[in-house]
Amino acid sequence: MTNIILLGPPGAGKGTQAKRLVDGRHMVQLSTGDMLREAKTSGSEMGRKVADVMARGELVTDEIVIGLIREKLTGEAGGGFIFDGFPRTLAQADALAVLMDGLGQKLDAVIEMQVDDAALVSRITGRYTCGGCGAVYHDSTKPTKVADTCDACGSTSMQRRADDTEDALRTRLMEYYKKTSPLMGYYYAKGALRSVDGLAAMDDVAGAIAKVLDSAE
Repeated sequence: MTNIILLGPPGAGKGTQAKRLVDGRHMVQLSTGDMLREAKTSGSEMGRKVADVMARGELVTDEIVIGLIREKLTGEAGGGFIFDGFPRTLAQADALAVLMDGLGQKLDAVIEMQVDDAALVSRITGRYTCGGCGAVYHDSTKPTKVADTCDACGSTSMQRRADDTEDALRTRLMEYYKKTSPLMGYYYAKGALRSVDGLAAMDDVAGAIAKVLDSAE
């Protein structure tokens, strides 16, 4: 069983790689957002706390999130856990370390999906999807064969995300780096930080992550 944190800016492909790990290695993805939504409707004591906080429009405390993670870590582990969206601060990183130590578990690796910002902006701002079947295209690397017509279903309804603009993405990148740079140093100092090329082909990224996991087992 291997426990990891996946780090990377918006658009780096964390979701894609996490799904591969879930499908291929039977790991359990712990997404903070998913856990909060699940707890809110669970009817449990923790769930009632989450629902109450969210109903008041307040931010869910670290204590509650750690409580939700504790419940998951003491449940079905599969091939290990992938932490997604947590920790985001040094205080949360410390709390997670204390929790895992108390449960006799450990964090095996923190995998940073490194990207070149300019290349990432080009990747994200150039993508668009078919409104009919959801096929994904890109202005430079994968344009439709016929302009504005889906290769797969023939739909002419092409869509771009409203926040996939260069200004919006650079703002999100700056926010990400502000929040995660302390975590990079924290986990580097612990000898847990590993880096892979997040802009490589998806199979190559998956292979690099697999090497990190295999060496941690």
